[in-house]
Amino acid sequence: MTYARVSPDEAHAASLEGALLVDIRYQALRERDGLIPGAVVVERNELEWRLDPQGSHRLPEATGHDLRVVVICNEGYASTLAAASLHALGLHRATDLTGGFQAWKSAGLPVVPPEAVSPPEEVAPPEAVARA
Repeated sequence: MTYARVSPDEAHAASLEGALLVDIRYQALRERDGLIPGAVVVERNELEWRLDPQGSHRLPEATGHDLRVVVICNEGYASTLAAASLHALGLHRATDLTGGFQAWKSAGLPVVPPEAVSPPEEVAPPEAVARA
């Protein structure tokens, strides 16, 4: 199975044409480096569950096997394996970003800076609530 990987500019153009950008980087990397505006964050270990159009745990964006998906990891290694896995699910238009997020950022494409990324909501431990 072969597919054409995309450059940062090609990925950006694809997103403007309706492709789904999927960020599979670890949370620590997203917090350190920021996010690509409009990209959907899906942990790598959930990718197939979330993008299988026939799956019960799919994202609303996982509308069919014709969906154009561009998988983005940090440097373009894990995303290659992830895109191949999506092809195995029948997502024949899945690809990945050569060089990953770092290449996107180096190309000067839009990035939401880390300080603008909302941290996950923390739940106070019960003892803290009782003291409040």
